[in-house]
Amino acid sequence: MKFHVNRDVFSEAVSFVVKLLPQRNPQPILAGVLIEASDSGLSLSAFDYEASARTTIEATVDEPGTILVHGRLLSEIASRLPNAPIQIAVEDDGGILLTCGSARFTLSSMPVQEYPAIPEVTGESGLVPAEDFATAIAQVAFAASRDDVTPVLTGVQLEVTDERLSLVATDRYRVALREIPWDGGSAASDDTTTALVPARTLTEVGKTFAHGGDISIAFSGAGDREIIAFTAGNKTVTSLLIKGNFPPVRRLFPEQTEHHAVVNTAELAEAVRRVSLVLDRSAPLRFTFTSDGVAMDASGTEQARATESVDATLVGDDVTLGLNPQYLLESLGAVRSEFARITFTSSENANKLSPVLITPQTSVDKGGAETFKYLLQPNLLLR
Repeated sequence: MKFHVNRDVFSEAVSFVVKLLPQRNPQPILAGVLIEASDSGLSLSAFDYEASARTTIEATVDEPGTILVHGRLLSEIASRLPNAPIQIAVEDDGGILLTCGSARFTLSSMPVQEYPAIPEVTGESGLVPAEDFATAIAQVAFAASRDDVTPVLTGVQLEVTDERLSLVATDRYRVALREIPWDGGSAASDDTTTALVPARTLTEVGKTFAHGGDISIAFSGAGDREIIAFTAGNKTVTSLLIKGNFPPVRRLFPEQTEHHAVVNTAELAEAVRRVSLVLDRSAPLRFTFTSDGVAMDASGTEQARATESVDATLVGDDVTLGLNPQYLLESLGAVRSEFARITFTSSENANKLSPVLITPQTSVDKGGAETFKYLLQPNLLLR
């Protein structure tokens, strides 16, 4: 095998396919990148049985063939090569010779025959705007659990209904929901299609395809090998779906009530960052909402204490509650509007704290889009 390729194009392609591979793979063969050279150019792929990435690029192929080479090493080499075309050839002894300008690297090849087959997707698909999808992922994925003890909570639930795609994530203490347009084309159906995608994989998809025009999303497979594929341009990412029943968290979202406060998103976020500096990592921050605004009070270790207040418009009775400051900050960052509405919900159980609902607000007196909602469970205050 022998081919010539543009350095920047090759480096970007290798970087893309290795992003989803784990830092430490229990099977060394899965650390490889499969490079297939043919008359139509180069195909680069990576797969670890959970997720795969594939891209095709243009290249001058002198001798077609297939090689498997260590992905992260190749990515690091490609990113540091001089500004010159790359030539890669397989030598007589089976080694791989990479030449770029005066730089020469000899790399060992891995056994291609032992590499698993890259998943092929043949199921129904639909289109979503890439920018909307990337934004939605950023607004939701952070709310997924990072604890592998409950795998279903480490994923983001994708739900397709008619002309809408919903993304939902929860870690039991909060729920994030975002809806975006979905174009199912001729395959559009009134039935709901769901897919529980690992949050880590989905986050990488959002970063990679943020500016790709439209993203094609396809569902394929059955049983324990159900997969989802995301394609934009010459790039495709597939992911094995998480098996299990995602909790029915939609029913937790209450109808909008009139008991709420409207705050300037940036002002509240900056104040929370300052005041929470004195708090222990897991301690809640006390918030008191009144007609004068919202006051924050934090008491930390070694008698450290901080207070601050910001303007707020309150409708209804005064409220005092404790909130996890980091969870609140993440929600304020996801709102993506100048103002945020914090709605105080009610519960039939008098002994249970009621969650707060955080939504975008265009101005102090005008609501925002209903496509993003964030539900946060308050913490018990011990003083």
